[in-house]
Amino acid sequence: MTFDVSDNIKRLRRQIVLATMATGEGHIPSAFSILDVLWVLYDKVLRCYPHAPQHEDRDRFVLSKGHGAIGLYAVLADKGFFPATELEGFATFQSLLGGHPDSNKVPGVEVSTGSLGHGFPMAVGIAAGLKIKKSARQVYCIVGDGESNEGTVWEAAMLASHHHLENLCCVIDFNHSTDRALQLGDLADKFKAFGWATQTIDGHDHAEILRAVTAKSDSPRAVIAQTIKGRGCKVMENNPAWHHRTPRAEELEDLLAQIS
Repeated sequence: MTFDVSDNIKRLRRQIVLATMATGEGHIPSAFSILDVLWVLYDKVLRCYPHAPQHEDRDRFVLSKGHGAIGLYAVLADKGFFPATELEGFATFQSLLGGHPDSNKVPGVEVSTGSLGHGFPMAVGIAAGLKIKKSARQVYCIVGDGESNEGTVWEAAMLASHHHLENLCCVIDFNHSTDRALQLGDLADKFKAFGWATQTIDGHDHAEILRAVTAKSDSPRAVIAQTIKGRGCKVMENNPAWHHRTPRAEELEDLLAQIS
């Protein structure tokens, strides 16, 4: 299976960069890291209702690495959850769209996240609740690799396995940004040891992403997505200086020209 989505992803990357210019806020490389996964989920996988975001028959998505919020916002806007013009006011005082996702403000955001290690346990709780209700709906969650330093991630992983939450799929954004602070080793083996069905993929290959997140299992599923932080902009790729930096006005034209 092949996908021709390069123009869509390029357009969203440009929107993300431009959105951060209003306030100088946003984690652009972290958003670029997960953009391909977000696109596949919302374009090919999730049962969702942009004009009725709380529809009972929806699948649930939790962005546990909440600092990548601008990537989620760009995709939600593209899918019609709110007007794309909202991106222009990102992180301004009156905006719906803060630096981290707020479920009380942003249509399509299931839970408020940002404190690392909190979103994933909430996704486990949502999956458990849906299973108790005998719902066929699925829960998907993106967790950062740096976030996987948190003990709550592994406590939640044990709980999900114990309760056989086969309706839960966790994608780990393994962009190696935490390597200097703490080596995580083989994440696939770690999740497997916790009772999860695991596989490792290229987190920027849309066909691989689709196959992985739609795979069936009688256990919760962990997809280790090998990604590049800042993917699609050479000056940002794997460059720690850009972790929480936005372009200066004089850099913007050249930066936008680099986006692929």
